[in-house]
Amino acid sequence: MPHILFADEALLVIDKPAGLLSVPGRGPGHADSLAGRIQAEYPDARIVHRLDMATSGLLVMARGPEMERRLSIAFQQRQVDKRYVAVVAGRPQPEQGEISLPLITDWPNRPRQKVDLESGKPSLTAYWVVDHDGATHTSRVELQPHTGRSHQLRVHMMSIGHPILGDDLYADPASRAVAPRLLLHATLLGLTHPGKGCRMEFTSPAPF
Repeated sequence: MPHILFADEALLVIDKPAGLLSVPGRGPGHADSLAGRIQAEYPDARIVHRLDMATSGLLVMARGPEMERRLSIAFQQRQVDKRYVAVVAGRPQPEQGEISLPLITDWPNRPRQKVDLESGKPSLTAYWVVDHDGATHTSRVELQPHTGRSHQLRVHMMSIGHPILGDDLYADPASRAVAPRLLLHATLLGLTHPGKGCRMEFTSPAPF
């Protein structure tokens, strides 16, 4: 069972391990998922957002249809604060900035996404370099997505020349091979409790 950080009558906050689907995929080989494991203990739990299979970290599930509706609206209206930690190739310059590149599904190469300046959906990511390792020429960065596009952080970092290490979809072969997993972790989640109205914040340190 994935580690549950918080549980009450309205929501669950879970620390998802890397390599586990958020929801079941297609085919019997992809039936295991975070949602399925949690629903075995909390049958009313419902997914309101997802993390990539390769990404670890904080994920919230609603309990029951009304809490699902309220939390879904909070995500749609960008009232949920999400922060990620990643290790990327190179050293982004400037060391703090925003990446605004529209994204669209790369249909012939699904599930890959790509930058499309004409047809892509607006996508915005803020980043900060936290630390740089001169020996390996890699950087630890914090990422804050202001939109919630599929693979947004992975594509945005690759698009500015600093792919996330271990990324088997977007990194160059050297950056892919240097890490045993995608070095991307959802480290902070801040939201308003959908029942009580109080602000809540959860953190999870990156396991890399």
